[in-house]
Amino acid sequence: MADERNDLILEHLRAIRSEFDEFREDMKDVKGRLTSLEVSVTNLRGEVANLHGDFAGQSGRIDRVENRLERIERRLALCDA
Repeated sequence: MADERNDLILEHLRAIRSEFDEFREDMKDVKGRLTSLEVSVTNLRGEVANLHGDFAGQSGRIDRVENRLERIERRLALCDA
């Protein structure tokens, strides 16, 4: 009777170990995928920062064009001011 109990306990422990090993492998996969996502998010942040810089540059160019246009309008007396 004691041997049967010990065998049953060992069987359950082996099953638990097997499931735990599968869980460990799954976690390795999840960690790898999470790392990949973190790298992707970091890259996206860099790209967004570059876009902000591009927009700032475009705004500066538009401001310079507006200033030049105002000077041209004043010289040609095309505006009220």
